[in-house]
Amino acid sequence: MDRHARAEAPVALTVAAAGDNPFNCEDTISPMVKTVAPSKTIEVFALTQEMKARGERVVSLCVGEPDFQPPPAVIDATITAAKEGNTKYTGISGAMDLRKAICADLKRRKNLDYVPADILVGNGAKQAVYQAVLAVVRPGDEVIIPTPYWPSYPEIVRLAGGVPVFVDTKVEEDFLLTPETLRAGLTDRTRMLIFCNPCNPTGAVHSKERCEELAAVLSEEGGKGKGVWVMSDEIYERITYDTPHVAFASIPGMFERTMTVNGFSKSHAMTGYRLGYLAATPIIVKTAATIQGQITSCASSISQAAGIAALDVSDAEMQTSFDVMRQKRDFVLKRLAEMPGLITAVPEGAFYVFPDVSSHYGKTAPDGTVIGGATDLCLYLLRVHSVAVVTGEGFGYPKGIRLSYAASMEIITEALAELEKCLVSLK
Repeated sequence: MDRHARAEAPVALTVAAAGDNPFNCEDTISPMVKTVAPSKTIEVFALTQEMKARGERVVSLCVGEPDFQPPPAVIDATITAAKEGNTKYTGISGAMDLRKAICADLKRRKNLDYVPADILVGNGAKQAVYQAVLAVVRPGDEVIIPTPYWPSYPEIVRLAGGVPVFVDTKVEEDFLLTPETLRAGLTDRTRMLIFCNPCNPTGAVHSKERCEELAAVLSEEGGKGKGVWVMSDEIYERITYDTPHVAFASIPGMFERTMTVNGFSKSHAMTGYRLGYLAATPIIVKTAATIQGQITSCASSISQAAGIAALDVSDAEMQTSFDVMRQKRDFVLKRLAEMPGLITAVPEGAFYVFPDVSSHYGKTAPDGTVIGGATDLCLYLLRVHSVAVVTGEGFGYPKGIRLSYAASMEIITEALAELEKCLVSLK
């Protein structure tokens, strides 16, 4: 028996004996973890992997990361950090030089006055989101999440013992959260509003005026929003078009109540560096740092060195990549407008378009496939036209699909041509 067989033998015996063993593995799984829903995009992902394994070409508009490279200065700083031995632990909250640089950047671009004690550097913005929620959400607390939403938000809330409360935005209103909708979602149990601006998956950007209106709801005398925290996920804030981004913490009365999450993944094409941060009042940062200290400790020291270099890259150099994104967005909007039965909000930020495709539900494809919803459409588009997009069901909006234009123009052009063929063929 070779070593692989020997290693597998005990497992096989354990499985064979499982029926007689009173130890039930299923019963030992944490009830909290069982509240977390599996990804609704798993069917499309599984079929994509099957097709690729068969050697079939798949044209994908699924990716949620930029198709450009990090700025040269970031690459140089990465190499230098490794060569010069900058490879040890930093403090849990992050290297002081990086936290100072983040404070300076937030002051210069957003006019926000933070000090290093207000900054927690973590392993990506997702960790910052999770720790912000864990810091304040108690079992049974409600957290307002506008739909469509990033799929991790409700699951993070559930892991914290909270209750996601979904409030709907409308494609006809460019998927913007309205004061009336926010007010209607508030209850005596509301603990937090999760505010993604610019939004993934819709690309919606809330103007300064709209942010002020939302803040007014959270400050109403006698209202139910006065004790509510705002977790403002601003990871896409550098990638905006005609509506300038405004930090929610800059709105009068909101600085102390806002936990700002940001990072380097989307703006500087540093997704693999896993570098993000939380900016908030010291008590929140201290609490989140305590959590981080027991989960991952500090972020990569090499990534942090690269982050310092990233914040030194000029706005002009950064804008070059964002201008290309705008060109791609405009092309995608033009092509979608030429297709039948779509309602498309104009995305003012990020690199996604989220068309409403529900007018095609109930139709039949040439091969007899009935399109019952977004997932059916995505699976048919992938199986027959070899184009992968993301079902809106994963974002809490079953009428839509998400298209990412963070791809080459060649890929975008081909994918949209196939999407049009698909939609035209449905009867």
